[in-house]
Amino acid sequence: MILYGLKTCDTCRKALKSLPNAEFRDVRTDGVPQDVMGAALERFGGALLNRKSTTWRGLSESERDQSPLELLAAHPSLMKRPLIEAQGALYLGWGSDTQSALLG
Repeated sequence: MILYGLKTCDTCRKALKSLPNAEFRDVRTDGVPQDVMGAALERFGGALLNRKSTTWRGLSESERDQSPLELLAAHPSLMKRPLIEAQGALYLGWGSDTQSALLG
């Protein structure tokens, strides 16, 4: 299981605490592999972008018009977190649906 997120993100920390066997990868330093990002974009679409973030609010209109893939490459912190890859499935966020799927 791989958890993609930010080491400073409280939600990512909560998820890591609940998933002690997960391997953590910081999206700012390690990035997200292209195939995983493509699959996540296909599965979650625009929900992969955190439009409530400070980073999003700081973008100009022309920057916001870029494709999600370009935006996430330029601004990794725009990704909704955490993105969890487990047994070939992808999960986004740390809501009750993700928790019940991964914790049983």
